[in-house]
Amino acid sequence: MDDAAVEPFFAALAAANPSPQTELEFTSVFELLCAVLLSAQATDAGVNKATKQLFALAPTPQRLLGLGLERVTELIRTIGLFRTKAKNLVQTCRILVEQHGGQVPRTREALEALPGVGRKTANVVLNVAFGEPTMAVDTHIFRVANRTGLARGKTPLAVELQLLERVPPRYAVDAHHWLILHGRYVCQARRPQCERCGVRRWCDSAASTMPGEE
Repeated sequence: MDDAAVEPFFAALAAANPSPQTELEFTSVFELLCAVLLSAQATDAGVNKATKQLFALAPTPQRLLGLGLERVTELIRTIGLFRTKAKNLVQTCRILVEQHGGQVPRTREALEALPGVGRKTANVVLNVAFGEPTMAVDTHIFRVANRTGLARGKTPLAVELQLLERVPPRYAVDAHHWLILHGRYVCQARRPQCERCGVRRWCDSAASTMPGEE
């Protein structure tokens, strides 16, 4: 994808979905952090199902600590890697209470110091909760970025850094939502839905599958 195509590519995504949102369900920054921490190797729908009861019982780190590891583990057992995630979640809550006054920190360094919180999770929290123009590169964004030619790289970090350079500032805050949703519902891994793709004319890969497009 050449530089001239980047602006209309995102303009088309924005026109189709002016206010993209994460599909994780939450009512506070703390709940968002928990949901993203639990979402690794799990679907948003699966996480939402598990956190519905968890958040009803423990909407704060103090309340979650009060449940104890065994109860937290039981509540999220339908999610992949639930035992490890339960331990990380409880440890994260302890750090939030002891070091951050029960609040979710607003810096990447502090977020990534929390158990189970890596760069992608920190990027989601910084973006969704605090409005920072970060790029949380998951499998969907990694695929879409490489397939379209928007940002080619062999690692999520390489793709993230290229996206930060190429995405026009006006689209930066919402860009990772558009790319995730596009990868989840249109530019799918097994069979990209090029015939109904609203940005195929700017995609490097679509030209070979949709020869009539310009």
